[in-house]
Amino acid sequence: MTTSPLDRAADSFAAELARHRTERGLSKKQLATLMGFDPSYVSHVEGRRHRPTEDFARRAEAVLEASGAIWQRFREYDDLRHARSDRSYREAGLPGQWMPPGTGLIVERETAVLTHTDDAYRCVIRRELYNAGVEPVTRYLIRVAVDRYPSDPGRSNRHHREHPLSFAELQLVACREEFGERETMHWRAKHDRDAFKEIWLLFENGERRFPLYPGRRATIEYAYTVGRDKWGPWFQRAVRVPTRHLAVRLDLPVALDPQVWGAETSLSAEEGPLRTAVTRRDEGDRAIFDWATDEPPLNARYRLQWRFRAQPEPEADGGRVRPSDRMRGLGIVQRGADLLRQPARPFDLPREEPLAREIVDRLITALARLDELHPFTKGVGIAAPQLDIDRAATVVRPPDRTAEPVVLLNPRVVDAAPHTDEQYEGCLSFFDHRGLVPRPLRLDVEHAQFDGGRIITSFEFGMARLVAHEIDHLEGRLYVDRMAPGVPLVPIEEYRESGHPWRY
Repeated sequence: MTTSPLDRAADSFAAELARHRTERGLSKKQLATLMGFDPSYVSHVEGRRHRPTEDFARRAEAVLEASGAIWQRFREYDDLRHARSDRSYREAGLPGQWMPPGTGLIVERETAVLTHTDDAYRCVIRRELYNAGVEPVTRYLIRVAVDRYPSDPGRSNRHHREHPLSFAELQLVACREEFGERETMHWRAKHDRDAFKEIWLLFENGERRFPLYPGRRATIEYAYTVGRDKWGPWFQRAVRVPTRHLAVRLDLPVALDPQVWGAETSLSAEEGPLRTAVTRRDEGDRAIFDWATDEPPLNARYRLQWRFRAQPEPEADGGRVRPSDRMRGLGIVQRGADLLRQPARPFDLPREEPLAREIVDRLITALARLDELHPFTKGVGIAAPQLDIDRAATVVRPPDRTAEPVVLLNPRVVDAAPHTDEQYEGCLSFFDHRGLVPRPLRLDVEHAQFDGGRIITSFEFGMARLVAHEIDHLEGRLYVDRMAPGVPLVPIEEYRESGHPWRY
């Protein structure tokens, strides 16, 4: 049994390595080959038979492009390993060596301030960046998401469909600071949804370009406004790149008698309370709430929520919202609907290309909304019948959130590996349970392109499981049909694998 902090740190490194390896669909031998190690070495490290070395951690970080997560786990282990010796003999790392060369962009400090005004919320985000990569950084991706009624997703979804968030009302402004000089940053829209925007901040303006070169630091600041009719009583920060310090502030009117609390979610844990308290101080007629954390884990989410006791928020219902109710509120067809038990109608391509593109866009939009509600660390897919659309289309978002979603039109399985494994699956159409489902480890799928051509794509491990699940939907099957007789479903309250990748 692991008892010492050093052993626990070694276990954390091995788990992080295994997670990123499986997300990339690599076997242990394949990863070892790419890293230039003996084929059995990765297996020994993941099996805790060998302790990680600095060279191994650097190579794993570079090959798996883990955004610093693997290196961060190694530094935690390495710090504990040296703690028993005189640290004065250990060479101090330079600030830029927090992550290994090639890691990419690092947020050394983020400060996020949300201010309640008379009729809107004003958000100002300030990030101190360091380029630990080997290429110049020319753009930076930001997200703006709103959820007017977070406890009632159906109501919120209808509200934003009727009152979509627009770029014009955001009044987005951005600038870059370096050596005391400020440069206005232009921006470009990436995704435009009713309640969700993705925006590229560009390291350029009408006068010149100013990339962030390797080994250099700069601060960016951006601000936007959202009306109170669209911004709900919450403020969330998601850690999408390695971050050393995160600070969040709420600036609310004392007259409204605000109460503030918080919650956090990570890849390894379901939602729970913040581990440190939110502090309050009053400055005149303003109540200032502060919360901060050091070195938050990648993909963690921190949400501050509040209520105004002097101005209660009308609630549509007072009971606990079940996971399936949240899915239903987003328009996901639930188990029992006839459409989920019927084969989906194929597209006639290229004649129906406009229709196919429209449906795919709806599926991608639904996935973006889903990703705001749940981490989906194993990846997630959605099939057209789950949006009450009787057509053979599905979109799968891989476990790697930076990867492009996989679009499958008129798919059919043409070959599958003889070897299978059993892993727990969930389904958007009955999200209150999980089930143990056998699936092949490899799947070859023939599918159509928008121009009518057909190609065959091979999927392995976790992606094979995700794709097989979605193709079942298009054939009128649910994963319960694949389960062994007598194996019970597990209620979500008893399921303990949320936040963990499938194991291969």
